[in-house]
Amino acid sequence: MRRAFAFRLVAALLLAPAAAFAQKLELPVSQCHAIAQAVPRATYANFTPSAPLPIWKAQAGKTMAMADREEVKITFVGHSTYFIETPGGIGIATDYSGVYKPYRLPDVVTMNRAHSTHYTLTPDPGIATVLHGWSDVSGERAKHNIVVGDAYIRNVVSDIRNWGGGIEENGNSIFIFEVAGLCIGHLGHLHFELNEQQYTEIGRLDVLMVPVDGGLTMGADSMSRVVQRLRSSLILPMHRFGPPLDAFLSMFDTKFDIVYAKEDVILVSMRSLPKKPTIMVPKGL
Repeated sequence: MRRAFAFRLVAALLLAPAAAFAQKLELPVSQCHAIAQAVPRATYANFTPSAPLPIWKAQAGKTMAMADREEVKITFVGHSTYFIETPGGIGIATDYSGVYKPYRLPDVVTMNRAHSTHYTLTPDPGIATVLHGWSDVSGERAKHNIVVGDAYIRNVVSDIRNWGGGIEENGNSIFIFEVAGLCIGHLGHLHFELNEQQYTEIGRLDVLMVPVDGGLTMGADSMSRVVQRLRSSLILPMHRFGPPLDAFLSMFDTKFDIVYAKEDVILVSMRSLPKKPTIMVPKGL
């Protein structure tokens, strides 16, 4: 707990200059990405006071109200579609094809084109923001840096295998949603293990949505290495096709807890993140 607090304190100090610079340019600031870049160069200092310091209790008497404002709702809808609801009421549907629909129309949808079950070219016109994980211009990368309500959304591209057996560069996007202090990542249709540059671009992920099909994306061993490297607090499986879920879960030792969600809606906040990395199998998977 102390290590986590210290990390967040250092992160806040590191982000302060970046935030001030971004405000001048009216750019969003990624707390997940900036931390990943800055921490290796940070210099840690130790302060020992000569006398006991006074203590003020933060948010005393308002804990529940503050918790409500920090809470993010995550619901597994189907296939690779999770529905993320921010404290500010923004609804985000991942890898949206229109087949698996959340209980209400999303404000934002993200898509990937490795398979038609992960995108649609004719989304409901009522969806205000549609983010493709690929570029229609050959050789270009999809690039998203957008703020919608209280959510900041960005992406990191990766290659995919095409139907002819070749490689399609930048055909998949790992979408990252920064909401209420949380860094939430969705791996999309990930076909290859990530390289060092991609890990750096992704940064910290508190919540990770990971395909567990065992072969259509990557084998369970390869996918488990990505999960262990990202070190997320909460891992949410998706893209399951039968037995491979057990093969995926078997790749993790006692350093990870495995639990099964009891409710359809998973409530997540910085306060409620598990202290030990936890794989939570959502209802309906």
